Amino acid sequence: MLQIQYKNIQTPFQYPFVTAHGTKTHQAALLIAITMNGITGYGEAPAIHYYQVSVESMIDELLAKISILQKYAFTTPDRFWHFCHHLFPENPFLVCALDMAYWDMFAKIKRQKIYEIWNLRWEHIPLTDYTIGMDNIEGMLEKIKQHPMPIYKIKVGNQQDAAHLKTIRAHTDAIIRIDANASWTLSDAIQLLPLLEALQIELIEQPFAKEQFAETKQLRDLTAIPIIADESCVSEKDVAICAEYFDGINIKLTKCGGITPAFRMIQEAKKKNLKVMMGCMSETEIGTYAIAQFLPLLDYVDMDGPLLLQLPPLKLLKYDHAQVSIL
Repeated sequence: MLQIQYKNIQTPFQYPFVTAHGTKTHQAALLIAITMNGITGYGEAPAIHYYQVSVESMIDELLAKISILQKYAFTTPDRFWHFCHHLFPENPFLVCALDMAYWDMFAKIKRQKIYEIWNLRWEHIPLTDYTIGMDNIEGMLEKIKQHPMPIYKIKVGNQQDAAHLKTIRAHTDAIIRIDANASWTLSDAIQLLPLLEALQIELIEQPFAKEQFAETKQLRDLTAIPIIADESCVSEKDVAICAEYFDGINIKLTKCGGITPAFRMIQEAKKKNLKVMMGCMSETEIGTYAIAQFLPLLDYVDMDGPLLLQLPPLKLLKYDHAQVSIL
């Protein structure tokens, strides 16, 4: 019999986190603990307002069926995921937290890391970027100064994009990725494209609204800069669609429903020659630890949640600037 506990947390950001979706000073999240025979696994699902998900709604759904969950007989994580997916078919965020906690418990029982269960070698590990949220240029440069990193993800989506990117490039020779969070128009992108190429931008993440596939294809045909899907690639069914219009996908564990479907998404993406990125949604080390298990499979990674949040280290991960290792 499984013992299931939960907690509602609010973790402050070091700086207000501003994107095209809005501003956050704290990240709300649901933590899940699943225990069997004295061994506990932990999972996390942040609440994201533009997906209409709150911690309170996840807790309400969990409590409505927690007695069913607690009677679940121990099996492999993929079977537990299917069980949770059928219990909560409209709530991938909650399913993610449960799946993550169960995988963590399962790996501890096996006395292995999750990536070891998958027979992956800890090699070819990509560096994480550090996200610079939208701000005035003085604020953006101060964050870069305070957090020297080899890769930055710059949030874009306003009339200052060109000026900000030129100034940032003048202050750092680091790799620069940009993320528009679906805020650009095609004319915006075409106007900016010569500058982006001159500044050697590494990739463009989700330039247009999630359903604007024709515009995405037009932009992809105009540049060698990889175009990466985020809002357009939420779940497994989206991978095949995105392969027609994007160069790669950014998988978010919370949105797709956890570790189990994310692993299948990566397999599908590689079959379709897509680049694979995994991104965070400002999780603590608990959620980020799950992302770390995928590192040997990734081309790019954005796992800077523990660097953006004000939270004491949980000693699950070690950050050596952009190099992440599992403890």
